[in-house]
Amino acid sequence: MVALPVEVATVVQKQVPVQLRTIGTVQAYSTVTVKSRVAGQIMRVSFREGQDVTKEELLFMIDPRSFEATLKQAEANLERDLAQVRQAEANLERDMAQEKNAKADADRYQMLLDKGVVARQQYDKVRTDWEALVATVQADRAARANAEAAVLADRAAVENAKLQLSYCSIHSPMDGRTGSLIVQEGNIVKENDANLVVINQINPIFVSFSVPEQYLGEIKKYMRAGTLKVEAIVPNNEGAPHHGFISFVDNAVDTGTGTIRLKGTFTNTDRRLWPGQFVNVVLTLTQVPNATVVPFQAIQTGQQGQYVFVVKTDLTVETRSIVSGFTLDNETVVQKGLQPGEIVVTDGQLRLYPGAKVENNTSDSAPATKKKAP
Repeated sequence: MVALPVEVATVVQKQVPVQLRTIGTVQAYSTVTVKSRVAGQIMRVSFREGQDVTKEELLFMIDPRSFEATLKQAEANLERDLAQVRQAEANLERDMAQEKNAKADADRYQMLLDKGVVARQQYDKVRTDWEALVATVQADRAARANAEAAVLADRAAVENAKLQLSYCSIHSPMDGRTGSLIVQEGNIVKENDANLVVINQINPIFVSFSVPEQYLGEIKKYMRAGTLKVEAIVPNNEGAPHHGFISFVDNAVDTGTGTIRLKGTFTNTDRRLWPGQFVNVVLTLTQVPNATVVPFQAIQTGQQGQYVFVVKTDLTVETRSIVSGFTLDNETVVQKGLQPGEIVVTDGQLRLYPGAKVENNTSDSAPATKKKAP
């Protein structure tokens, strides 16, 4: 009997992660579109396109001269009305003193009138003078209240003028990286009209991806048990995978695609992940201990289901029906039909039949990698 050359591998038992693999899109952790909150001419741009900026760093300067003039006018109005308050208080104190004296005169004339010493006409005149001063005091109080209200309005105008002036200096709202400069220095912008620049926060950063809705239950179960780890792999990049964790599960399944959207958060300290970039995503749900695995090339499909060719000790082969599970990194978990240490054929199955003799260099203790039998 002629021995047929085949490639073989050893069935091994090891811990295997349960993973989902898909394509994801890198998204900025936070995005801010910078606009001007006041109208005016851009006098200075204090950054370069694509520059990293920190929170509160000056980005733009709008011409502040008109706003400075408005502030000075508001401050002048405040000083004027403060002076009017002081004048109203002085008038009130003076008229209150006169009213107090007039009341004392009216009380004395009342006593003299009762004794018949003075005529009623004299008493009526003194009392009228006192009542007039009472009305004057009331008017003074109203004038003071009016002046104080004007001061409150002036203070509000000053604060608003200061606020408008502060808007002339446009600062970065966060740490991030600037994009293209949309409006150049020297242009005139309107209030809340033109976009000046877009800032993206890329450290940390999000990777958004979708998985079939059938895995939603498992994802929720494993998230309750702890943090779900996720990896982002940049295609055609020799660097190590980025490691992150699931930070977001959408609140609804997309009925059009039957998928659920998730987001992973990555530190991105080396900045290899960039907004808009496509990456390969690996979501690890759990670890299966003591799983029996073979190279996926060993598994064949026939009329009776899946099977493998097992190499016996006499270097002949037999067919063995199996029940396979998931495949990961070119290895398939075998749930039933094989035992660790057995040898299976991974290449050359088309020429084999039960009882066929094969040439095999692989020892029983070889790892689960393919080797060519001469």
